[in-house]
Amino acid sequence: MSQDWHSAIRPPGLPSRLIVSAKLAAFLALTLPLMPVQAALVRGWPAGARRLPHWYHRRVCRLLGVRLKVEGVLTRGAPVLLIANHVSWLDISVISAAAPVSFVAKKEVASWPFVSWLAKLQRTVFVDRTRRTSVGDTAGEMIERLAAGDNLVLFPEGTSSDGGRVLPFKTSLLAAAKPSRGAGASAETDHGAVVQTLAIAYTRIHGLPVGRADRPLVGWYGDMDLPGHIWALIEAAPLEVTLRLGPPVPLADFTDRKALARHGESKVRAELLALLRGKPAQPPVI
Repeated sequence: MSQDWHSAIRPPGLPSRLIVSAKLAAFLALTLPLMPVQAALVRGWPAGARRLPHWYHRRVCRLLGVRLKVEGVLTRGAPVLLIANHVSWLDISVISAAAPVSFVAKKEVASWPFVSWLAKLQRTVFVDRTRRTSVGDTAGEMIERLAAGDNLVLFPEGTSSDGGRVLPFKTSLLAAAKPSRGAGASAETDHGAVVQTLAIAYTRIHGLPVGRADRPLVGWYGDMDLPGHIWALIEAAPLEVTLRLGPPVPLADFTDRKALARHGESKVRAELLALLRGKPAQPPVI
């Protein structure tokens, strides 16, 4: 894929360059002073370490021109495992602006410049997809985090897409969330956690519906250049995105990771399609 695809969509002019540059400068002015604050909270005040990223990402979305709509309610009183489709680097800020969460990410993210610092400060759980033996360690960390009351977000597709579809869920990525009994998991280790699906739909750019030609501007996937994509998406703002939460289901109700994958994939796919078509959420089956 060409690295200058964004130039063909929206050629940058001098005014837009100044606007994007100003927004990026404001982002750094907001982010850099808060990084040592969050590092201190992670070490000494877990409750504060959950809340500060939520506050921070709400301001990041406002700064970048992201208008967020949330449908459904995040469960309170129980730790939540959110299973979501993955469209863009922007998903992190969008989801974090909606609720205090941490993420489960591939180990490679821990080596990305600057991004790795932000991920670690948000207490991301890293999983090594190349080592089967690492699943048990990651499962143990996720169980501990859920038991401590954290809400975790998992992207079971394993990669991002153009936002117009949901890729097949990889059961291997759900093994850490629902390990086999042989790996030391049981219904008791779920610690009362519930699963909620989360469909992410980017619906409008500058007030106009997102069409097929706009998908590369919204979704970050394949070999797209990250700095160029960030610049083009900020330049195209305002951007409207809707998050639709499914009803909670106890994690203990799923017999294994395959059952969890089937439930998550079918629900997220159906809700994403409904969002893109402008249809309301389906009522829960009783």
